[in-house]
Amino acid sequence: MHERLNNRLREYRMQRNLTQADLASHVQVSRKTINTVENGVFIPSTVLALRLARAFDTTVEELFQLA
Repeated sequence: MHERLNNRLREYRMQRNLTQADLASHVQVSRKTINTVENGVFIPSTVLALRLARAFDTTVEELFQLA
């Protein structure tokens, strides 16, 4: 079973006026990783999801939801 994972990463990033490169540097991944997560191509690991949530001072559940 393959479920789609929706995310609000781009929305949160834009609200903070961050580029994909800025966010990638902050959470220690490549810009391409941020791009693929935002576009739903790549499902982040638990560690990356937690880093992203921490970067935006929110919860993983707020950033990511099952479709």
